[in-house]
Amino acid sequence: MKQLSYRTQFVSKLVHQKEWYIVNAENQTVGRICTEIAKILMGKHKPSFTPNDDAGDYVIVVNSNKCVFTGRKWNQKIYLRHTGYPGGQRMIAARDLNVKKPTSVIETAVKGMLPKSKLGRAMFKKLFVYEGVAHPHTAQKPTEIKF
Repeated sequence: MKQLSYRTQFVSKLVHQKEWYIVNAENQTVGRICTEIAKILMGKHKPSFTPNDDAGDYVIVVNSNKCVFTGRKWNQKIYLRHTGYPGGQRMIAARDLNVKKPTSVIETAVKGMLPKSKLGRAMFKKLFVYEGVAHPHTAQKPTEIKF
């Protein structure tokens, strides 16, 4: 056999078609909905997925304050951050974080599921999380996804 009868086709950035999706997080489990959102942001739901290219779509999440955790995670799950100063480690429970900044619960979970690189940061910029039902992206005509 002198030549390959098959070749893997890689799609360039110019050919990727970016779509907009909207997800309603009301009464959805945080981990399960965030894994699906991360797949869409990375583009793993497309047959033209390329690991070294940003082939994912845009995702709008509404009703982020009405998402749920299973078990006793509202009280037991702790989010850690560091101010950068000595002794600057801060922690907050999931229930308190949901009251203080409801979008942060979903953003933190999705960000942890994306690659830790320039590409992952570019993917994360395509995520838009809102507390209520209203969002400013109606002109993009997002299609609703139900999980």
